[in-house]
Amino acid sequence: MYLKRLELQGFKSFADKTVLEFMPGITSVIGPNGSGKSNISDSIRWVLGEQSIKSLRGSKSLDIIFAGTQNRKSLGFAEASLIFDNTDGALPIEYTEVTVTRKIYRSGETGYYINKVPCRLKDVLELFMDTGIGKDGYSIIGQGKIDEILSNKSEDRRHIFEEAAGIVKYRARKEESEKKLEHTKLNLLRINDILSEIETNMEPLKGQAEKAKKYLNLREELKSIEVGLFIYNIEKYKNNLKELIKDDEVYKAQYNEEEGRLERIKALKEELKERYRQHYKAD
Repeated sequence: MYLKRLELQGFKSFADKTVLEFMPGITSVIGPNGSGKSNISDSIRWVLGEQSIKSLRGSKSLDIIFAGTQNRKSLGFAEASLIFDNTDGALPIEYTEVTVTRKIYRSGETGYYINKVPCRLKDVLELFMDTGIGKDGYSIIGQGKIDEILSNKSEDRRHIFEEAAGIVKYRARKEESEKKLEHTKLNLLRINDILSEIETNMEPLKGQAEKAKKYLNLREELKSIEVGLFIYNIEKYKNNLKELIKDDEVYKAQYNEEEGRLERIKALKEELKERYRQHYKAD
């Protein structure tokens, strides 16, 4: 694995898109003071996840965006990409060429990309873990870095040696596992507190459960009684209805009989009237 190319646009003094090709061997960048040599190494550290703006020789995050000159307007974003040859599979990713990109806009939005796919800073750090490549790795040695390493405490120097030995990944996993374990312990304590609280409320809840059970049984019994009463009333009303229908038929028969008798009386009355008139006419 080796760094093939660095692409810059809008990063500090690199306003236009600039591509630096790195061939196998040693590549030297020379130029007068203020020409932007240090900006190249700053851009590499920035892509690899450097979060300290002071380490990039700035006071705020927007300082790394091209600020403009008398003859040129400032830009609205900064972008840098590192392209690695990964034919040997040193990076744990299934690509023979890996592109890591970081962007920042004047609005404050920022983002990381691996092969143009959005990712997290954590993904970038894990990609280069134990490769010696990183914002604090031994592959980037700046001015005064050697003296700083030698003058640092043994604990600070250990990080460099662990990076070179390839055990940083396991240390990071160990720390992450310890954090998860601590989080689990806190959850267990919280669960124990909840269990204690539940046990305290067990007796009152047990009494309430008995009352609720008794209520449900009584409600079911009441429902059965109400259903039985409803069925009883239905049968009673059915029998009453049958009696009423029978009475109605009897009353209808009597009514028809009385109607016939009334008609016969009317006919007899008319007949008597007619006889009476005939009798008086004859006299």
